[in-house]
Amino acid sequence: MVSLPLTPHRVRWQKIDHSFTSEEAMTNLGSLKFSQSNRMPDPKDPSRIVTTTTTTTFSMAKEMARSVCQKFLEARFIESVEGKSDFMSKTAVWQMTPKGLHVLQRFCQRNGINQKHVYEVLDSPRNVMHLVILEREIDSDKLNHDQATIEVVFRRFAGSEGPNAKASAAQADNDSMSEYSTGMVGVKMARERKVGDKVCMNTFTGKAAVDWLMDCSSMVDKREAFEMCSLFVEFGLMAPVEAHNVRFQASKGAIYFVTDKGQRVAGWIHSPTNAPNGSEGTTAAAAAASNRPREGTTRDSNANRMTVIIRDPALRLLFREFLRETHCEENLSFYLDVSEFLGSYKAAKRANPTPKLEIIRETLAAAYSLYNAFLAPGSPCELNIDHTLRTALAARMTRAVGDDEAMVRSLDEVATLFDQAQNSVFKLMASDSVPKFMREPKYATTIRERNLDSAAHSAMAAS
Repeated sequence: MVSLPLTPHRVRWQKIDHSFTSEEAMTNLGSLKFSQSNRMPDPKDPSRIVTTTTTTTFSMAKEMARSVCQKFLEARFIESVEGKSDFMSKTAVWQMTPKGLHVLQRFCQRNGINQKHVYEVLDSPRNVMHLVILEREIDSDKLNHDQATIEVVFRRFAGSEGPNAKASAAQADNDSMSEYSTGMVGVKMARERKVGDKVCMNTFTGKAAVDWLMDCSSMVDKREAFEMCSLFVEFGLMAPVEAHNVRFQASKGAIYFVTDKGQRVAGWIHSPTNAPNGSEGTTAAAAAASNRPREGTTRDSNANRMTVIIRDPALRLLFREFLRETHCEENLSFYLDVSEFLGSYKAAKRANPTPKLEIIRETLAAAYSLYNAFLAPGSPCELNIDHTLRTALAARMTRAVGDDEAMVRSLDEVATLFDQAQNSVFKLMASDSVPKFMREPKYATTIRERNLDSAAHSAMAAS
């Protein structure tokens, strides 16, 4: 998308802005160019910034390009303006979905992309998606499947404001993606639906469930969406209207409803422990107030809470959402990316105290990627860290390449500096973001259910 001109195309006398044809997409993929600019202090004069632009080019056969475009379509990054389901027609017109725009924006922020046509489409009224960024296991890249995480996702899936109910089953079961342009409403439901000889309230199809997850979360494979829906059923959050359909089915013929447990998890009805006459907002606010650190609480309390949040996928998912709303998601992204970088670095050192040159180069390349995304002057996600540490990192990164032995020493020093930067960002999140997160009413239920303070005390005792 970064290298594809997104221009207006006419479809049935209508002008579609920021669009492209099948032919344009496949031609672009056939000879793809990707330019990335890195900003580094001048080794001879650190007050000057040197910008280096790297252009990567690669090509692929036409059938491969068509297959890649089809994968973009299946992942819900793009959609047909004319209702097409494949890329066989050269003149078919396509545009990015709200999900695709969100993914592109995250990529551009991370990699410092500033092409004019990209920013024009990102500034368009269609870029309004609040995507659910799902947490994954670092080692396997599989989705976290613990019950707490599943319940956090289910709240968004069901709709925290109540059922996204349509007047008829026909309206609820249509394939339009425009309903989910913001990602802030739940799965489409039919207010009344006749199933057999009975009328059921607020029901939805198995296909609608998979469609919501594919449209409103970072999933790119329907098999993961199917697995998530199966877990919704397994944990008793939703159930089939016809009880004999035990296994989840992703079809229009399989009809589901939100169970009593699912309604409590979604916040539609009060849990038995909640005040019977109070509103959900009042209860959440009271819970948030009880989560506030008491006067005189040490900084260690928030540091321990931060440790628990990082380890708990459900809390981490919500904390990331909170940081995104407060425009500092880059802090958590940097912390987690550095954890992965240091993990790979230490594993390579354990395997061989003097790693192969290609491993050293790959690890240094990862370090440069992190530096340019988060720490270089003017980087797209520039972090607020100590000036002395920033200067030391800049000086080290500008002279990290040399002979083999020097590169190993440089990598050791770079890893040490990244570890210090990670600790600095951890303290910043713990002191500034965690107290605000604890006071946010809409997260109070999960914070209470996950016993964050109790877990933090356990973490403190363990340390």
